[in-house]
Parts: sequence; C-alpha cells; structure tokens
Amino acid sequence: MRILFAFFVSLLLSGAICLPARADDAVAPQAAPDAPPAAMTKQARLDQLFSDLKRERNERAAERIAGNIWNEWFQSGSASIDLMMQWSQKAIESQKFDVALDFLDQVVTLQPTYAEGWNRRATVHFMMKNYGKSMSDIDHTLQLEPRHFGALSGLAQIMALTGHKQSALEAWQKVLAIYPMLRSAQDQVATLSEELAGEGI
Repeated sequence: MRILFAFFVSLLLSGAICLPARADDAVAPQAAPDAPPAAMTKQARLDQLFSDLKRERNERAAERIAGNIWNEWFQSGSASIDLMMQWSQKAIESQKFDVALDFLDQVVTLQPTYAEGWNRRATVHFMMKNYGKSMSDIDHTLQLEPRHFGALSGLAQIMALTGHKQSALEAWQKVLAIYPMLRSAQDQVATLSEELAGEGI
C-alpha cells in the first residue's frame, strides 16, 4: 500500500502538475509544443487533449499530453485563487496540512466550480488519512470534471486501502478508459485482477 500512497503523493508533488512559482506564470503558462492553440476555449482545449490522450500509444507522449491537461485544470481564472493554490502547495510540501486545508477551504468556498480546488483538498485529506472527507471532495471533483484521472486514481487507492478491491479495480479501469498509457493504472488493474481471481477460487 505504500506504493499506492507514494504514487498518489507523487501526482500532487511531481513537476508535471506543480503550480507555477509565480502568479503571472499561472495566468499565462508556457504551452508545450503539442498543446492545443490558446485561441480555443478551455473546454475545447481539454476535449482535444483528452481525445489525444485516449488515442496516444507512446507512454512519454501520453505523459506530455497529461501534463497539458493538468496545466489546463490548474487555470482557475482568478489570480487570488491561483495564489491560494500556490500557498496550499507550499504548505503541503512542508507537511503543514492544516494550513493547506485553511487555504483550500477558502478556494472551494470562493470558487466552488473550480474542480482542482476540490481535488487538491481531497489529496490533503488523503495524506491525513481522512478517507471519508477525501472521498467527499473526490465526488465534488468528478461531478465538475468526470474525466479527472487524478481524482479517480485517488478514489481507487482509497478503495484499495479500505479493502474494497473490486471497487478499486473498477476505478482503475475508469482511469485507463481515459488515460490508457498510465503505467501505474495498468499495473494496479493487473494486480487487482489477479488478486480477485485468486480469491474467487
């Protein structure tokens, strides 16, 4: 289970999804070469990226597309929300989870339609082993963005940690339907399928 926890934390802390260091970077991030044109609406860019992610069969290329999706998700459209998200990230990195929650409570109150605020708070609750609260925030995230493979991964891990292997398998399968080349999800589907088949004998 430590591997699952490390994977979940790495999603949050990895360079692919970390918030930019400066507020002005958050407003206008550098687009990767394969990112959709900025002239498109955010929803259109996400739709294109998810379409590309589903079709891509090269793991590295899929990682770049996923990184572009995270960049889109992080754009709140509000400088103050972006700043609070940065402060929450720094608090998490310092393991000051209560401080991070204070910022994230403000984020979801001020902008309840910002899926990444809910997802970030779900992650902090997960790290604090508050699985019920984490699942509630994951539910909010998925209502706003059903394709959120990060939130689905978190759900899968909570299900596995609480002994609900079948539900964990189903959540990982949903991740793969969105992001087929995510190696950790492939590994978890294989492992859980094997374990469940063994238990069924």
